[in-house]
Amino acid sequence: MPERPNRPARPDRHRPPSTTPSPSPLPPDHHSVVDSAVYRDGRRAASPATLADTFRQLRERPDGMAWIGLHRPTQAELHSLEAEFNLHPLAIEDALEAHQRPKLERYGDTLFVVLRAARYLDAPEEVEFGELHVFVGPDFLITVRHGAAPDLSAVRRRMEETPELLSLGPEAALYAILDAVVDGYAPVVAGVQNDMDEIETEVFRGDPEVSRRIYELSREMVEFQRATRPLVGMLHALMAGFAKYGTDEELQRYLRDVADHVTHTSERVDGFRQALTEILTVNATLVSQQQNAEMRALAEAGFEQNEEIKKISSWAAILFAPTLVGTIYGMNFEVMPELHWAAGYPFALLLMAVVCTSLYVIFKKRDWL
Repeated sequence: MPERPNRPARPDRHRPPSTTPSPSPLPPDHHSVVDSAVYRDGRRAASPATLADTFRQLRERPDGMAWIGLHRPTQAELHSLEAEFNLHPLAIEDALEAHQRPKLERYGDTLFVVLRAARYLDAPEEVEFGELHVFVGPDFLITVRHGAAPDLSAVRRRMEETPELLSLGPEAALYAILDAVVDGYAPVVAGVQNDMDEIETEVFRGDPEVSRRIYELSREMVEFQRATRPLVGMLHALMAGFAKYGTDEELQRYLRDVADHVTHTSERVDGFRQALTEILTVNATLVSQQQNAEMRALAEAGFEQNEEIKKISSWAAILFAPTLVGTIYGMNFEVMPELHWAAGYPFALLLMAVVCTSLYVIFKKRDWL
């Protein structure tokens, strides 16, 4: 972008009056201001301890730039920023409520950017998402962070080590923040890839807990998509405004590099979602096959048990026949047919043999024996 002209002191600016009431004093023990500095020619000129001191220092240096870093600020702090820098109330509302999707909006000469940062936690093997709101004006950059990621202190140190880049203005700091957020996606992609490899192993090993892990990782990839996919369009929108806003060529190169990285990351995330869908289908097929095998084994076991029961029942019936005949002929009554018959004993034995043989033949024909 071209060299910025010297601007008049802040009190002389003709801004529209703010409709926001004067903020209440901040408690002295509040620590939402992570870092606040005023830069001149890319070098730190002052490090105010409070927002009020930052506003005063910036008024005293009309050619300076303020970079204010906040972490979960209070409503009073954001309203003080709104009144000082004429920020749009809708943007302030978004910064207060958080839980916004990545977006880029322009309110007059102020750019409002919402980013979703991510980091991979090794111990629980899960992805944690943070939210970052950035206000970019002619001579200020304000970051409102909700969550642990990204580490903006590292971004600030890197920019302070290259004052020639920071001297390009708040846009340079914004692009550095975009670069840090997108670079933070790389470890997440590597961690997710490792999780995918482990899940594939668990699927073919038949781990019963793998379905839950696939579902949890799928939900994380949905969140990851929501963080990366809108960012592609945002970066292209910024690149489309290069000529209109006279963006410096060095910053243009930075942004194109960031756009390439986020496009690659977005494609990887889309691939992860597709792969997880396929893995879930394969897992369901394997589980179904395992269940079918178990049902078949149970059916075979039931069939074999039924065959054994039929054999036992058949032999029990065969052995019951002579017992019945012997029981009848063994009754001790005085008056009884065939009691004094000479052929009674051989007849009883023959009857037992005939009945047993007949039952054996019948059961054999029915494949019970």
